[in-house]
Amino acid sequence: MAFCGKLGMLVRQNGQAPKASLINAVRFMSQSQTKLFVGGLSWGTDDSSLKEAFSNFGDITEAKVITERESGRSRGFGFVTYDSNESASSAQSAMDGQELNGRNIRVSFANDRPPRSDGGYGGGNDGSYGSNRGGYRGNYRGGDDGF
Repeated sequence: MAFCGKLGMLVRQNGQAPKASLINAVRFMSQSQTKLFVGGLSWGTDDSSLKEAFSNFGDITEAKVITERESGRSRGFGFVTYDSNESASSAQSAMDGQELNGRNIRVSFANDRPPRSDGGYGGGNDGSYGSNRGGYRGNYRGGDDGF
């Protein structure tokens, strides 16, 4: 259903859908509709308990709780990937808002991560640590502040 809506939106924009947009829409729908984002996980939820909680809806190809690099502690969210769109859809509708390990979880279809232009390690020229522009980018121009 979401695919039909996306296709309709693309066609309405120009009277015809551009090839690149159609290809991206089909690729997005075929890949991402099997991967679910699961938010609000308790710190005690690990990969195996996440997989077990979602296993009633179909064959799972991967269940992963995202952890901090340094401490290994859960960041409170994860992903579950099914082998079919139907399994992912039924899991999403059944598990969204349900309790898992004492916390109500949020379940939605995962979005593809946009490509990173900075090579992945931050520090670009945006005022963050290691940049050459400084951190303050307000409108202050100096002078009398009226006090």
